[in-house]
Amino acid sequence: MNEIAILPPWIVLDPLLQGWLLEDIGRGDRATQALFGSGLTMGQGRWVAKERGIVAGLRIAERVFQLLNAESCFISGVAEGDCCDSGEEIARIDAPIDVLLMGERVALNLAMRLSGIATATRQYTEQIADLSAQLVDTRKTTPGLRLLEKYASRVGGAINHRLGLDDAVMIKDNHIQAVGDLGSAIARVRSRVPYPLKIEVETTTLEEVRAALEGGADIIMLDNMPIARMFQAVPLIRAANPAVKIEASGNITLDTIRAVGETGVDYISSSAPITRSTWLDLSMQFARS
Repeated sequence: MNEIAILPPWIVLDPLLQGWLLEDIGRGDRATQALFGSGLTMGQGRWVAKERGIVAGLRIAERVFQLLNAESCFISGVAEGDCCDSGEEIARIDAPIDVLLMGERVALNLAMRLSGIATATRQYTEQIADLSAQLVDTRKTTPGLRLLEKYASRVGGAINHRLGLDDAVMIKDNHIQAVGDLGSAIARVRSRVPYPLKIEVETTTLEEVRAALEGGADIIMLDNMPIARMFQAVPLIRAANPAVKIEASGNITLDTIRAVGETGVDYISSSAPITRSTWLDLSMQFARS
């Protein structure tokens, strides 16, 4: 597991989890309540992986069951970020039957989604593991799930870009077009944003790279640049100001990420590990205690 993958505190996450539980449970689990009543019969759920992948979200799943019953006992069989094999037991939950069945879908859905992201992210990071470039995620996340999806990205080995628009300043192409020119955009932002926010600027040409350097950008993004142009832009930036960080972005795939990393950039941002990942197939096998 990436040791820097830290979940937000439960005071932040609990309202989200409670809302998702309420969405699924509604006015009550009709089948479970009719068959078992409430909290009278104990049961055990075994979580089994149905395919190979990177596990993420077990602590979140544990919290789902604890919100339904504080005495629920969730035992992880693997650590966050470990690779599981098909057929491997990854967790075991001892709780009242109604709790197991009411929490099953929400807990599994979250773990499957986050494990899928972690699995895809690991595939990307492995492509550049021996290079200095680091994989960075983006704000292209599912509304309501950003905190958890970015957590899964960290578990998979990437680092987080800004969580929201207030985290940092990114001057994008639409900003520049609206203002008129890149230099004016940087100057206006620099005079108005609070310290110590960093200013990142999107560039697509060497002329824009030079303008970003002249304007004093802290981070320069090479957006959708051809590889040959990146090989020109990186030494240009390094020679002008070695402190400026360089990020590459745009149509990053498993087939292209290594070539981008070899240009010498510091960061490679991609939405693909989140937006194009598939859920890792997990299931709960039920047994009465």
